[in-house]
Amino acid sequence: MTEPVRVRFAPSPTGKPHVGNIRTAMYDWIFARHTGGKFILRIEDTDVARKKEGALEAIMESLKWLGLDWDEGPDVGGDYGPYFQSQRLELYKAAAERLVAQGDAYYCYCSPERLEALRKEQEARKQLSGYDRSCRNLSPQERAAKEAAGIRPVVRFKTPEQGQTSFHDLIYGDVVFENNTLDDFVMLKSDGYPVYHLASVVDDHAMKITHVIRDEGWISSVPRHLLIYKALGYEPPQYVHHPVIVGADRAKLSKRHGAVSLLDFRDIGYLPETMFNFLTLIGWSLDDKTEIMTREQIVKNFSIERMGKTGAFFNTDKLDWMNGVYIRGLTVEDLSDKLLPFLDKYLPPEIKRPLDVNYVKQIVPLIRERINTLKDAAAYADFFFVDKLEHDASKLVDKKMDAETALTALKSAEETLSSLENFDRDELENTLRPLADDLGIKAGQLFSVLRVATTARDATPPLFETMAVLGKERCLKRIKAAISRLNNHRD
Repeated sequence: MTEPVRVRFAPSPTGKPHVGNIRTAMYDWIFARHTGGKFILRIEDTDVARKKEGALEAIMESLKWLGLDWDEGPDVGGDYGPYFQSQRLELYKAAAERLVAQGDAYYCYCSPERLEALRKEQEARKQLSGYDRSCRNLSPQERAAKEAAGIRPVVRFKTPEQGQTSFHDLIYGDVVFENNTLDDFVMLKSDGYPVYHLASVVDDHAMKITHVIRDEGWISSVPRHLLIYKALGYEPPQYVHHPVIVGADRAKLSKRHGAVSLLDFRDIGYLPETMFNFLTLIGWSLDDKTEIMTREQIVKNFSIERMGKTGAFFNTDKLDWMNGVYIRGLTVEDLSDKLLPFLDKYLPPEIKRPLDVNYVKQIVPLIRERINTLKDAAAYADFFFVDKLEHDASKLVDKKMDAETALTALKSAEETLSSLENFDRDELENTLRPLADDLGIKAGQLFSVLRVATTARDATPPLFETMAVLGKERCLKRIKAAISRLNNHRD
């Protein structure tokens, strides 16, 4: 092709955008940036009954969060606007009337009740459901009578009853449909609003779209679109249909698989860099080994030829791993800033707000190797913030110790730590290792008791670093509480 690449993402404002929709937008955006073309945002809002308040904002918010800026669209304008289909109704009406005038379409007066009865009859006979073309060859007198009765018609395309309609898909290759498997589909509804088939063709032509990238579920719509293109004398775009995203059960990704909308993943604490990398690789690859790629690397190396044909598997374990890699690649400052709102949201409500960002910066190096999402941080770090711990007395006693030995160890540790002037990591290790020798127990046993006493957990970040961040006062207070709990347990 010699003309500049122009691609469009054309969502309907019917809810939060699904990750599958956003992946399509990503491929559009990446292809446009790779070729130096244009990425257009067009809102297909003609299905009035299904429109939801806030959906448009969710669509734009999702694109912006991933860094998918558009060159033309509702808020930025462009030479081919308006970019809301609801503001382009006259274009669709004109196209439909032109098709009727030249004999490629006709007015259909069939009531919804008749069509429903027809569908049930076809199902009972185990026939393919479809319109029976009863209005296709009405005489002028019959049409006039319908009009006089006040029936508002729809406009149907007059599909050829013989022959084939074929096209070349840049991923799936040559695709052929028998025309006798297609019905006379509705293009313009009785309220003057178009269906997708007509509106997308009219707009893609008017906006000079060169490539239509979408999931394979739309392949069956292409013959209808090509018939309209041919009847209107328009040159069709190139088609790129990619596999849909499937879950672990190989079924199309849905709510039962967990978070589905992109904003859900954002709110759980996945990074936009992760989602961009991860979603790109569901259906496209640089080679058979490269997993972590920057946005710039993906744009530079992208090609439609390396998009796959097989079902695109949404591997949650891989997503978690990848997000962990990106998290650990952040500086302490950046990660602290990103964690603050999640800690604020998910830490217990009794913890004092606002959280001290400098304190959070001390905690971050201790937990970032353990978290895969930003939301995880609250569960790993809550003991750093709470005032009182609920000690499990049984865990205060190491498996190879008895209660008396554990109690002695805690009391000795309290006394020893009370005298420390410096409470940093090295000082704690240099003090506590010799203490274990003095007590005649293994260092690991002493550390285990202290870990539970200071954190109420038996698995934490490194003990000395953890205690240093908690600070002397808080550690001693918790050790005293643990001694009391163990005393009560022993009694």
